[in-house]
Amino acid sequence: MSMTPNRSALYMPGSNARALEKAKTLAADVVILDLEDAVAPEQKATARKLVTEAVAAGGFGTRQVVIRVNALDSPWGLDDMAAAAAVKPNAILLPKPNTGADIQRATDALGRAKADASVKLWAMIETPLSILNIADIAGTARHAGSRLQCFVLGTNDLVKETRTELDAQRTAALYWLSAAVTAARAHGLVVLDGVYNAFKDLDGLKRECLQGRSLGFDGKTLIHPDQIAVANEVFAPAAEEAMWARKIIAAFDEPGNLGKGVITLEGRMVELLHREMARRTVAIADAIAARG
Repeated sequence: MSMTPNRSALYMPGSNARALEKAKTLAADVVILDLEDAVAPEQKATARKLVTEAVAAGGFGTRQVVIRVNALDSPWGLDDMAAAAAVKPNAILLPKPNTGADIQRATDALGRAKADASVKLWAMIETPLSILNIADIAGTARHAGSRLQCFVLGTNDLVKETRTELDAQRTAALYWLSAAVTAARAHGLVVLDGVYNAFKDLDGLKRECLQGRSLGFDGKTLIHPDQIAVANEVFAPAAEEAMWARKIIAAFDEPGNLGKGVITLEGRMVELLHREMARRTVAIADAIAARG
């Protein structure tokens, strides 16, 4: 089992050349080079050029490189999609898909752009319709030729559109968060939590990361480099967790336990499902360790 860490996904404004260069030095697992929200309309074309040149030049190391394009029905979306596809990022992040048909439309656009098969599609979940249609959107991952790989929660947009107010426990958002995680898991997708806006409040960020991990998220989207270390810590298996996982795997591999569905380990009942969970934990821990 191989895993790619997605603990921290940092948005970087595509119109800022210095930020794009800095992205190559940060400890984020993912850098999202943004052509959408972080870029003013008059800078869209410039940002597209800066981002595609930066990706083409390389130098991002083991970081996943994702380009967030503008919505396909915007004046820039289709041009963004074609330009992004040409430089082969790890993925292209699609804003505001409301239905599975929107995912298919983006997939078709990548096909017309002759995007390499390695270029995946990530989807922002950020509208009330996307929550209501979350199963339909996630289900496109099962379609032939699908590129859909990841959901990214756009909690700020959801708050705006639903007119909710979030408390420290994000009570009003729990339905959206759990719905997205459930749909993602049902169809084998990665799923990343929304941003924490108070970037200087690292204690608050840690609290929200811990909540996100408990809800099943793979990582956290971020708006400031200072947030990376917290997300990386919370969404990585703790040393004790990884050690216990290795013990479970080793115990099931013992000759006397081969073929058993349930064993006893250090006074605990352990089932095969725990071995599968342990394998995932070890794979993530090993992938993180390999990054150095």
